[in-house]
Amino acid sequence: MINEDKAFNSLPGNEQSKSSQKVRRVRRVLGIDPGLANTGFGVVDFCQGRYRMVSYGCITTKADQPHGERLLTIYSRLCAVIDEFQPDEAGMETLYFARNVTSAMGVAEARGVVTLCLAQHNIKLGEYQPNQIKQAVTGTAAADKELVERYVKILLGLKTEPKPDHAADALAGAITHLHYSR
Repeated sequence: MINEDKAFNSLPGNEQSKSSQKVRRVRRVLGIDPGLANTGFGVVDFCQGRYRMVSYGCITTKADQPHGERLLTIYSRLCAVIDEFQPDEAGMETLYFARNVTSAMGVAEARGVVTLCLAQHNIKLGEYQPNQIKQAVTGTAAADKELVERYVKILLGLKTEPKPDHAADALAGAITHLHYSR
């Protein structure tokens, strides 16, 4: 898990002034790229028109684990991420059907576990089609994975592209939620 949990205090006006008593609101969004083998997550703050990466990573389960244990691992680790970073909102890609029905079922189950976890923590979830995410992050709905990763790096001011790609997709989901839910 990559963490960069520095406060947004470097932004002018983000601190509370005793004379003005103004507080700038920082929106914290959890992006999620669900999958049974790999569930990516990314936490992004947004304040005064600027994005900041807080943390990202990937929850990985092994194919030889019992199915229920894999889902429980996703659930418990995602709960730990939520408890640590306290996001206000979440963004996740909608399910699209691939040729491999077996993997689509695993993704659907992982999405169900993620949705349950968010609901239990009273976190509002926005769901976005893959083309919406590509459009919001790169400006084109026809973007490939590499272009999305490059734009995530640029938008979040990162030195390198986030890896693994599931984490990069989760960060893109968080950025998309911020873009569409203003």
